Amino acid sequence: MGKSRNTRRGGAGSAEAVVEAVDGGLAELIPDRDRARAWTLLIDGAPQSYVDLDDPAYLSFEYQRRLGHVIDLAAPAGKPIQAVHLGGGALTLARYVAATRPRSTQQVVEFDAALVQLVRRELPLDPNARIRVRSTDARAGLAKLPEGWADLVVADVFSGARTPAHLTSIEFLDEVRRALGPGGIYAANLADGPPLAHLRGQIATVAARFTELALIADPTVLRGKRFGNAVLVASDHPLPLAELTRRAASDPHPGRLQHGRELTDFTGGAVPVTDAAAVASPAPPPSVFR
Repeated sequence: MGKSRNTRRGGAGSAEAVVEAVDGGLAELIPDRDRARAWTLLIDGAPQSYVDLDDPAYLSFEYQRRLGHVIDLAAPAGKPIQAVHLGGGALTLARYVAATRPRSTQQVVEFDAALVQLVRRELPLDPNARIRVRSTDARAGLAKLPEGWADLVVADVFSGARTPAHLTSIEFLDEVRRALGPGGIYAANLADGPPLAHLRGQIATVAARFTELALIADPTVLRGKRFGNAVLVASDHPLPLAELTRRAASDPHPGRLQHGRELTDFTGGAVPVTDAAAVASPAPPPSVFR
């Protein structure tokens, strides 16, 4: 898009909404009426991130809570990790890692440079957090990481409301594998609706490169009843399935975990996706954001 257009409009209390054109569309930062320094980021009306500057360990979106559980269980409590975030948004999960695992070293790859500038200005990072933000393509940024550098790679990349095709393939997963160290964990936020062809294909793709998989989602999404998010977790070491199951089930919006034979059956014979055949994830129906 062209030059940023920045406007402010009245919000809750003394906070005002910030509306600004960024590279990926129209960004809106909407203040939370119930939390003094908390904000929701929307891009072209689609909710992208929620941040509470006073409590960065607070995760509002259900899929981010599920990714938070993965972060919590990726290493012993409080231990610093080296994390890569593909897709930055308002840097919610990077802030979460910094708050719950002090001294962690993190790389965020966010293509939208204008969005990064907006977030840094309006929702500043803790200056003590070891978070580096690169404004480049997620796959290109991943390729620049040293081999085996990361303990955790989180993929949460959307152009508009769709994951770009080149971030859904076997070749992309090869870059993820290269960046992860021994025992590292890959976690991806996926969005799909009936008939769940994209989700099944992504499970098959990740299963072609990792030996241990788990999927966490709302049961109605897994049954193909509505469009929604699913968190896919993968590693070559055993995953903390019992604790992930417990935490997902106890969330305000309970999630169900599938793994093993149940997950294989759910995949239903889908085949891994290659660069040559990759397509973007499906667009959500308009009703999702109403």
